[in-house]
Amino acid sequence: MLSLMHAPRPEYPRPQFQRSDWLNLNGEWEFEIDPGNSGRERGLLGKSRLDGRIVVPFAPESRLSGVGHTDFLTSCWYRRTLNLPETWAERRLFLHFGAVDYEAEVWVNGQSVGRHRGGYTPFSFEITSCVKRGENSVVVSVFDDTRSQLQASGKQSPQYASHGCMYTRTTGIWQTVWIEPLAETFIASLRFHPDVDAGSVRIEVGLNGLSAGLRVGAEVRAGGASVGRASAPGAWHVVLNVPISERRLWSPADPFLYDLRLTLERDGRILDDVSSYFGLRTISREGHKILLNGKPLFMRLALDQGFYPDGVYTAPGDQALRRDVELAKELGFNGARLHMKLFEPRLLYWADRLGYILWGEFPNWGIDYNDAQAGMRYTAEWLEALARDFNHPSIIGWCPLNETWTSNSEAGFLLHENLYHLTKAADPARLCIDTSGYNHRVTDIYDVHDYDQNPASFAERYALLAKGETGEKVFYNKTILSNRVANVPFPGGPYFVSEYGGIWWDPESNSTAGWGYGGNDARPKSLEEYISRYRALTSALLRNSRICGFCFTQLYDVEQEVNGLLTYDRRHKFDPKVIRAINQAPAAIEGD
Repeated sequence: MLSLMHAPRPEYPRPQFQRSDWLNLNGEWEFEIDPGNSGRERGLLGKSRLDGRIVVPFAPESRLSGVGHTDFLTSCWYRRTLNLPETWAERRLFLHFGAVDYEAEVWVNGQSVGRHRGGYTPFSFEITSCVKRGENSVVVSVFDDTRSQLQASGKQSPQYASHGCMYTRTTGIWQTVWIEPLAETFIASLRFHPDVDAGSVRIEVGLNGLSAGLRVGAEVRAGGASVGRASAPGAWHVVLNVPISERRLWSPADPFLYDLRLTLERDGRILDDVSSYFGLRTISREGHKILLNGKPLFMRLALDQGFYPDGVYTAPGDQALRRDVELAKELGFNGARLHMKLFEPRLLYWADRLGYILWGEFPNWGIDYNDAQAGMRYTAEWLEALARDFNHPSIIGWCPLNETWTSNSEAGFLLHENLYHLTKAADPARLCIDTSGYNHRVTDIYDVHDYDQNPASFAERYALLAKGETGEKVFYNKTILSNRVANVPFPGGPYFVSEYGGIWWDPESNSTAGWGYGGNDARPKSLEEYISRYRALTSALLRNSRICGFCFTQLYDVEQEVNGLLTYDRRHKFDPKVIRAINQAPAAIEGD
């Protein structure tokens, strides 16, 4: 690997599609805020040096960026120079961005190489014809209007300051930037379809560039030993069916992964060599149960918002991502809702490796569901998100929307339904919740959000569910819009309490500036009261034979929201053994 040794986040950013030859562009860049979005007119593109400095890949709002500008940043510019290795002279060069919020245009040596819209998904541009020997310049301009209602922004605050459950904004580059040298023809995409029953994996390979005599090969390895091979002639789209001689299923209890090597050859010469991995597992529903590998699964999930005190949207290092998974497992959770954000691929990698089930979500807050342009932008970015994360075995389901009670038109309702059907068409093997909490239209799992702080009334809400009732007799997030009930009552099937708890606990401060659900009056008066409430709320869900899972709000505090089991800097507030024992108690549905 060619890399700047001092660069932050030096690990390869795309762990399921990894090559050995690459150049990490993280580190110090020139930077300039463009408050009037007038940079083009003022000649920032041709400026020999921008006024400020920033540490990429951290957003300018973060402390780790060295900027720490937390006011609105509608427009800003980045610039850096680099020299490319001489050995790359005869190869195609691609410039990759993990994520840039929200609209980006990129120039290399003054020539525009492309634009991308969407704050959470990766993009790449070929820069072969633009580079030269010696010094090359890369310039990136960014436009980001969180308040436009045209772009998904999740929990980024639309007000100047953080408030309630809205936090510090992220603008510009917030994931790794890198360059890869590739052959004239190379592997452009991979998609895995593991088949547990057949003990095989179907691999879809997309090629960029095509010529005679190409051959695509795949080797599957387990514990260092080869357990399957296949090859096929090269084409734009190649399908390889690889039988696996040793079948071992992926699960949180045994997160076994197969290593995979993909090669593209011509006349015995390797043109491209990609390392990856996959897991064998099934996810399905049967009656009121969710089945993982054919066995009942109770989802013991934590709500993870993906924020960091110093990096905001960007983890300070790869170990911080791993540690979030390890801390959750230490507390007895077997997974998480990746809430209102498309997380860094390295977090998904650690979930795959450590055995941690995930619901992939998208940060739908910030858009006007009734605006056709916003809907088109959102749909395009959601499809990019599905494509990016399709191969991760840890992801068992998708949720394109969260709490869509603000939609109040047929256009909004139609968007919800279309996103469900689009998601199922793109990935029929996973589960899909159309919108988490409120305004269900069509869904694989019926979920509710319930922040009742009284354990007795909380448990009573689900008593009829346990008796097999459906419809309006069962608790649901009832919303009335335009004089009609917008949410479809419970039709039967798996029932998931996907947000509960949110108990205010801030032992290091008596301040009322923070908040938790239920308000100041509902704050536990002692550690014993907190544990008693946590145990009672959680046990009510575990003991209900018709509930397939819970998601506790939340794993750690985020800024002013102090209802986490951990502090914002990931220190335990409680004895993890006590919390773990509560979370790991037997669930009725597992023994049903």
